[in-house]
Amino acid sequence: MAAQSFQTIPEISVEQLAQRIAESPEALQLIDVREQQEIAIAKIEGFEILPLSEFAEWSDQITTRFDPHTETLVICHHGSRSAQMCQWLITQGFTNVKNVAGGIDAYSLRVDYSIPQY
Repeated sequence: MAAQSFQTIPEISVEQLAQRIAESPEALQLIDVREQQEIAIAKIEGFEILPLSEFAEWSDQITTRFDPHTETLVICHHGSRSAQMCQWLITQGFTNVKNVAGGIDAYSLRVDYSIPQY
């Protein structure tokens, strides 16, 4: 039974992310779980910064800051930390969560070359 608690997290490609941001950014909730020093190097406009290392500071406000039923896209460097965040959001009652596959690294390679890699 324990295996069922980890459902497959839906993913969105970086190309789909760019398209969604261009078409209807107001319909999205964008969360970046990287650390402040990573954000200083590379970021995508419009993302709320919620570093996983500061989980204790923001976790109790998640359902007041974000609508659990609005499409929520989560990004990190390569996709591991954002997958963890997606899993947690689902346990908090979020119904439309997607992990950005490949993270900001893939975004800088395939969508916006002006975003530095690190």
